[in-house]
Amino acid sequence: MRRRKKKHDDDHMDESWLIPYADLLTLLLALFIVLYAASSVDAQKFQELSESFNEVFTGGTGIMDKHSPVEPPKKSEVEVKASAAVKSDEKAELDEKEIARQAFLKDQEELRELQEKIKEYIKTNNLEVQFITKLTDEGLLLTIRDNVLFDSGSAVVHNTDLDVAKELSELLVMNPPRNIIISGHTDNVPIRNAEFDSNWELSVMRAVNFMKIILENEELDPQWFSAKGFGEFEPVGDNTTNEGRALNRRVEVLILPRVTQ
Repeated sequence: MRRRKKKHDDDHMDESWLIPYADLLTLLLALFIVLYAASSVDAQKFQELSESFNEVFTGGTGIMDKHSPVEPPKKSEVEVKASAAVKSDEKAELDEKEIARQAFLKDQEELRELQEKIKEYIKTNNLEVQFITKLTDEGLLLTIRDNVLFDSGSAVVHNTDLDVAKELSELLVMNPPRNIIISGHTDNVPIRNAEFDSNWELSVMRAVNFMKIILENEELDPQWFSAKGFGEFEPVGDNTTNEGRALNRRVEVLILPRVTQ
């Protein structure tokens, strides 16, 4: 009996391996279920998740060029005020330049209008040869040949030309007034007489005497006038010719601009 039982036990197959095998199958089944579930994730949600991770790590845009949900750091109040102050200063500077430019253009237009009045006076009195006007960078320049006002070597204005000087003074009445410089010039021929030792002295006195006649007009304020003498040192013609020396003997009235660039 004992031998049969042993034989029966030997013939019966050991089934203990089925337990780990079943566990392995269960794990494989669970793995396939997870893989299947992962493959079935909503594509849009997966894309958004990918973008979010990408933006977090790059701090910029994601794979779809979507702007980062994280806003850039805001400027401090001090930085904002400083930036606004700079822009305000730049705008104020531009405004000032434009205002200055407009003022300059207006001033130049006033000088041109004054020049036209003087030209009309010259034409009316047939003084085109003796009087010349020119608008320069320094202002409106009126040139008067010396033989219109003075005898050779003299600083006394001709009696016959006093009216010319007085009529010219009427044209110099402006509101508001302008600075006016009256200057005397000579040729380079030396002068020595009882009254003057040099052309420089002669040129100064011619400017002063002409200015005195101009200022007899009570509508003109002397504080806006000045006189200069340049002698032969600012020629406009060739002193080797009679024509050139005649051009150099002159009185100039320079009406200054109120606004300069």
